[in-house]
Amino acid sequence: MEQISSVKNTKVKEWNKLKTTRGRKKFGSYLIEGRHPVREALDAGIEYQYILVVDVEEDVDIVKRVDDERLIILSEEVAKHLSDTINTQGVFLVGTISDEDWSLPTSFKGKWLILDDVQDPGNIGTMVRTADAAGYTGVVFGNGTADFYNPKILRSMQGSQYHLILKRANLLRLIPTLIDNGMPVYGSLLSKDATAYDKVEGSSDLGLIVGNEGNGMSPELANLTTANLYIPIKGKAESLNVAIAAGVLMFSL
Repeated sequence: MEQISSVKNTKVKEWNKLKTTRGRKKFGSYLIEGRHPVREALDAGIEYQYILVVDVEEDVDIVKRVDDERLIILSEEVAKHLSDTINTQGVFLVGTISDEDWSLPTSFKGKWLILDDVQDPGNIGTMVRTADAAGYTGVVFGNGTADFYNPKILRSMQGSQYHLILKRANLLRLIPTLIDNGMPVYGSLLSKDATAYDKVEGSSDLGLIVGNEGNGMSPELANLTTANLYIPIKGKAESLNVAIAAGVLMFSL
C-alpha cells in the first residue's frame, strides 16, 4: 500500500481539486469524506479508485475491504488539507463519476422529485433523504441545481443516494416528455392561482418539482406542469424552507 505525507504530492493536488465542479469534470472523479459515507459507498458497491485513511487500526473494518493497490495511507497533514470539514475523521474515498448521469430511464416510472435551480447543499441532502424515506424512485437534478458530487451534498445525503436513482436533465425538455407519456407532473408554487396540495390525489407515477430557495420554480416550468400546488400558511411566515415544503408534498402525494 502507498503512503503519502506531502500536500505537494501529485495525487493530493488532483484530489484537492475534486472539491470544485471544474475539477470533478476535468478528472472524472469525486471525493467522499467520513467513515459513515465511505462505509455506505462500499456497501452500495460503487465504482471507486482509492480509499484513503490516516489510522489503519482505527478504521480496520474499512481497510479490510480494500485491495492493497487501492489503499493509501495519509499523514494527518494531508488529511486536513483534503478535508472539507473542521475536524476530519481521516477517511476518504475517491469515486468515479458515471457517464450515465445524463442517461434517463427509457420508461420513467414511479415517483420522482425534480429539483429546479436548488443551490443549498443542506437542502438538497435533506430532500434526497426525504425522497428515500417517502419511497420515491429517484431525484432529477435540473437546470442550475448544484452538482450531486459536491462534497457537502454527498455528506448531507447520508447514503440515501444509493437507495434511489439520481439523474441530471434539462427540465424544459424532460417535463413535456413525462406529461406526453401520461405521467402527471406537479409544481410547487406560492400563488393564489395554484391548487392546495391536499386537494390533489397522489398516484403511483408522478413528478414533483421544487424550485430555487429564493426565487422558487421558474415561470417557464410552472407553465408546463399538470398542476401547481401550494401549502396554505396559517401563521405569519412568508414561506416555508424548500426542504420542508418538499417533505410535506412528497408524503402527501
